Amino acid sequence: MPIVPSDVLALPIFKQEESSLPPDNENKILPFQYVLCAATSPAVKLHDETLTYLNQGQSYEIRMLDNRKLGELPEINGKLVKSIFRVVFHDRRLQYTEHQQLEGWRWNRPGDRILDIDIPMSVGIIDPRANPTQLNTVEFLWDPAKRTSVFIQVHCISTEFTMRKHGGEKGVPFRVQIDTFKENENGEYTEHLHSASCQIKVFKPKGADRKQKTDREKMEKRTPHEKEKYQPSYETTILTECSPWPEITYVNNSPSPGFNSSHSSFSLGEGNGSPNHQPEPPPPVTDNLLPTTTPQEAQQWLHRNRFSTFTRLFTNFSGADLLKLTRDDVIQICGPADGIRLFNALKGRMVRPRLTIYVCQESLQLREQQQQQQQQQQKHEDGDSNGSFFVYHAIYLEELTAVELTEKIAQLFSISPRQISQIYKQGPTGIHVLISDEMIQNFQEEACFILDTMKETNDSYHIILK
Repeated sequence: MPIVPSDVLALPIFKQEESSLPPDNENKILPFQYVLCAATSPAVKLHDETLTYLNQGQSYEIRMLDNRKLGELPEINGKLVKSIFRVVFHDRRLQYTEHQQLEGWRWNRPGDRILDIDIPMSVGIIDPRANPTQLNTVEFLWDPAKRTSVFIQVHCISTEFTMRKHGGEKGVPFRVQIDTFKENENGEYTEHLHSASCQIKVFKPKGADRKQKTDREKMEKRTPHEKEKYQPSYETTILTECSPWPEITYVNNSPSPGFNSSHSSFSLGEGNGSPNHQPEPPPPVTDNLLPTTTPQEAQQWLHRNRFSTFTRLFTNFSGADLLKLTRDDVIQICGPADGIRLFNALKGRMVRPRLTIYVCQESLQLREQQQQQQQQQQKHEDGDSNGSFFVYHAIYLEELTAVELTEKIAQLFSISPRQISQIYKQGPTGIHVLISDEMIQNFQEEACFILDTMKETNDSYHIILK
């Protein structure tokens, strides 16, 4: 049974933004309803989104309610669905630097998680998982026909992500987002059913209670006329329908690791990845929009590149239409931050890698043989007795780690990274120095290397950079 008034369900997805939902959504019955058992702030204006204060580390119940009409979604009757919980940033500015923000938090709070499930208190959840590389995400299976309540704990506080200026700190708002999926024909939970979210702020223990009391006292001092401009404080918080989390469009390509029987599909490089980049890979580098792209394909491109919010605005735009937009056009339509990002994506502008090196696969023996042949061929043509021609390959590094270099060299040789035992750099007097992260960070930009391979047993190799 739904427990909140319909006007709450019609609130905007983000503050000061129009809802991305259809205009007839006010009376729409959603298939699921999620209720956070914490009171909303009374100091929120009528047309703003609700704001809920939470205490750091305290367990809060979220009720998972089956809200379907009779005969709706019969394919999930008697079956489980999967829900993914996330704590993400509300502010667009922080959304664009989320990777750096979460990595910074990881360094300051080693071993801690941003989001956890209080499993002993939860009811009806099956196979809860928390991937160690995704500090802000948890997931589980549940049966919509049975009572389901999940208790979550948020361990970060809003002021940990605030720029410290002039001695005062104002905490940033977060969002709790829930995305729910059903099984496809292969038994993978990849078909999106429903997404909803709400705005929260997290305080140190008991801080949320003090903030709620302060807001209540402020409202009591206002005149009746002023009070009419503010929402009442609801005892519970209803998560409002929103767009799916941008990266779930890739869940078909890489099912969530929490529900695989084996983790062998993880590549070596994923251990150093961002908490928010797994298991969904980023859009392919070559995913450029073409003038021949149809409106339907343009919609898919917008989804893949995290512009789902603007798909309705560009419903009938083909690739040619989008590519004709000027920078000012896009900024006027989408706002400064999203406009610049969309304009760069349309023009296919790539971020420069942190380090570029060039490698040649030829061994020393092959190099000498080619040198002799080319010297003979070119000597009578241009008189250059030292001329030689070698094919080099560019390797672009972002993380500047030995693991990343191992993966890139493995791709070059079309082998598995696990087949490369060690990578050495030839040092003074011909010694072999083991490659480390620090050594890679001190490579010169556009340095050139000859790759020599030493085969071991069991199809494994030593690589030497000369």
